Amino acid sequence: MTPNDRAQSGPTDDAERTVPRRILGGRYELHEELGHGGMAVVWAGIDLRLGRRVAVKTLRPEHAADSTFQARFRREAQSAASLNHHSIVAVYDNGEGDLNGISVPYIVMEYVEGRTLRDILREGRPILPERALEVVAEILDALEYSHRAGIIHRDVKPANVMVTPAGDVKVMDFGIARAISDVSAGLTQTSAVIGTAQYLSPEQARSEQVDARSDVYSTGCLLYELLTGRPPFTGDSPVSVAYQHVREEPRPPSAVSPGVPPEADRITMQALRKDPADRYQSAAQMRADIERALAGENVLASEAPTVAAATAVAPMPADATAQFAPAADPEPRWGETAEQRRWAPDDRDGPDDRDEEKRRALPWVLALVGLVLLGILAFAAYRLIDGGSAQTTSAPSLIGKTESQAKAALAAKNLKLGDTSEKPSEDAPKGQIIAQDPAPGGSVRVGGAIDVTLSSGKPEVRIPEVVGDQAADARTKLEEAGFRVRDKEDKQSSKPGGEVTRVDPPEGSLVAKNSLVTIYHSTGLTEVPDVSKKDEGEAKAILEDAGFKVRVIREENADADPGTVVSQIPDAGSRREAGTRVTIVVAKEPKATSEPTPTDTPTPTDSPSPSPSPTDDKHDNNDHGFPDLPGLP
Repeated sequence: MTPNDRAQSGPTDDAERTVPRRILGGRYELHEELGHGGMAVVWAGIDLRLGRRVAVKTLRPEHAADSTFQARFRREAQSAASLNHHSIVAVYDNGEGDLNGISVPYIVMEYVEGRTLRDILREGRPILPERALEVVAEILDALEYSHRAGIIHRDVKPANVMVTPAGDVKVMDFGIARAISDVSAGLTQTSAVIGTAQYLSPEQARSEQVDARSDVYSTGCLLYELLTGRPPFTGDSPVSVAYQHVREEPRPPSAVSPGVPPEADRITMQALRKDPADRYQSAAQMRADIERALAGENVLASEAPTVAAATAVAPMPADATAQFAPAADPEPRWGETAEQRRWAPDDRDGPDDRDEEKRRALPWVLALVGLVLLGILAFAAYRLIDGGSAQTTSAPSLIGKTESQAKAALAAKNLKLGDTSEKPSEDAPKGQIIAQDPAPGGSVRVGGAIDVTLSSGKPEVRIPEVVGDQAADARTKLEEAGFRVRDKEDKQSSKPGGEVTRVDPPEGSLVAKNSLVTIYHSTGLTEVPDVSKKDEGEAKAILEDAGFKVRVIREENADADPGTVVSQIPDAGSRREAGTRVTIVVAKEPKATSEPTPTDTPTPTDSPSPSPSPTDDKHDNNDHGFPDLPGLP
């Protein structure tokens, strides 16, 4: 379908969905509704000026009347329009137009064919862990770009991610989610609320300030659901889900879906740490660890904590219950969406089933009790031998921290920083910790030290010169230089087909090895510009600048201004090879005609009447060696 806001609530009425010839800004014609949510409606549309399909998001009238919301919506739309990334749905334009007699802000977006991850998950088919990691890596690539631009998504969830038929990933609603959250006092009582609550970061649930690490947490929730088929936390109400985000550790994905590999477990659980300082510190860090896992290398994420591990986190705010309070009407129950019912455990077994489960669990309980007793005896023996002089604690995770941040984290646990060393890293910036001993979660003596390895910086590789090469040759050259390559068509170029017209990042740039480089190659076809009603000189300049040859035919036309183009062949918008001749018909002023004065007796002349001679207008060959063709339209 298209960018976001697929149906999240009941259907809209017919008047809202199908009204002919709705045109916004004198340019964007709205067609069928593609989806809607509590805040906006998305329409399929046509850009009448460029003749391309677009998706147009309009605010619902009840929100469009709020001047404060309009200002914030426009500001955020402008921020989103500044993002130009292959994994982000492009925002072309924004403005304000009349819709059903109400002035509403709108955003014009790239029209994307495909399905959201939410639609894919609802099919119930398992997703391979490798594919889940690949999808999330592309999401993180988009988030890394937006974070560098100072834009935090704040609403990363399956409904905001599309997958095209070619398998490309597109992230939607950058900045727009922030505009909505600025106005909303809290999560409203709609069916979209529970979906949002399931991907909230702990700091969002506590109404604290968020940064890029909040998006990392939400992406971890999304990865968890791709790996297991269910979000990390579910509940009967938004407040119960938010409470779990703040206070409880999720079960590792492999405990829900045994086929999840350990590396995916560790990456997911690292992203889902309650304290932002313990998570990946950026989308780039998480993406780099995913790429290590896909390459069969060791990941930097620490071992996943156990579910029973104590978590030192801030409490929920006093107004949390009010913020997430459900409606007075108990139907439908919070959390009782079709999505959750499908993944909810079946608790309708009778007493016999539960008794059988208890009998099956008894040997395991006895074994666990035995292990606990052995542990107590071993600890008692240790205390007798060692005299209890050395107490130990678990080593905190220092991965991703700077040296000063590590010292502060260690001091809080009565530990200190030990030996430091440096090692090159292609993924971590200079001065960031990439390894530690003991490892996170390992045992360390209280008052003891933890040795760390710092990144000395990542080697940079210069993008070679490939503009002008054939796409296949450019790909080979870039891959040999250590880059990943994505190939895109440049439909506006008049260069020969297959020739590389530009690269992103530009050639000559210094970037990290294994970075993604996009090459754009010409299709060999160029769109014929529309020059109707333009002056002859301007029309010729436009066509020649586009790479076409021009033939001019002048034709008498009383309905058009002399010297302006009345028609063209081939039609505007068609695609032709560079150098194709485009014929334009230019209006010229009709000849003046006068009625002859009648005479009583015509007087013949001795000299013969001259033969009609061709006029300049009829045989001037139009300055291009071609006679007029008045029969052309």
